[in-house]
Amino acid sequence: MNSEPVARLRAVDLAATVGISVQQVRNYVEQGVLPPAGRTASGYRIFTTEHARALTVARRLAEGHGWIRTREIMAAVHSGDLPAALAALDGGHAELDRERAEIRRVLGAFETVLAGPSQARPAPRRDARIGEVAAVVGVRTSQLRLWEERGLLRPGRAPGTNYRVYDEVELRAAQVIALLRRGAYPFEIIEAVLGELRTTGSPQRVRAELARREQELHARSLRRLRGSAALHDYLSARVDPHPIPRSERRD
Repeated sequence: MNSEPVARLRAVDLAATVGISVQQVRNYVEQGVLPPAGRTASGYRIFTTEHARALTVARRLAEGHGWIRTREIMAAVHSGDLPAALAALDGGHAELDRERAEIRRVLGAFETVLAGPSQARPAPRRDARIGEVAAVVGVRTSQLRLWEERGLLRPGRAPGTNYRVYDEVELRAAQVIALLRRGAYPFEIIEAVLGELRTTGSPQRVRAELARREQELHARSLRRLRGSAALHDYLSARVDPHPIPRSERRD
């Protein structure tokens, strides 16, 4: 248990420690971000160094976990529900793990695209019909229609006849889909790949962008870790993780 003396602080002094307004301090108390505050006989809130410590921890948590999860974690801590606080904390780290796995899967899909065979058959004329595209890609026309239904392909329509027509972009998309399906990639990964390709138009640029996102994810993970470490120190100062039963204590 923390044995440091508890000093009283004015709301304005507490707010100044992290550069926020007095009203924000009041809001944090109401939201549970800060511990409950006692009141003087005249009704003023009583703040202490414990509130200053909680405020510093909350700001550090928010840098890595965001304010929504930080409010959830700190409110659970101050209400005495440690399991809920830890569950929220673990959820934040699990999100990063899923995001990292997704980036790696998409990167793997792009490596497959970049290493894939070049067009084995001549490209059809511009605004090719579905049969021509199916022949180039090596699938049935029904497969192209299925991919269109899933939103992966976006063919145009020929004026007058309303036949499906595919420009160079959609032909390339069909080739990418076919290649990744042969590699057993799920549709959600293929959708992510196509979304990136439609944005940049270049697999190489997409690969570089995804690598940059992965580095940003590493930085976010470190910020989240620092926030979790700050919370650990805060909890250690508030609660003895291995309390001695009263019957075993020595006077």
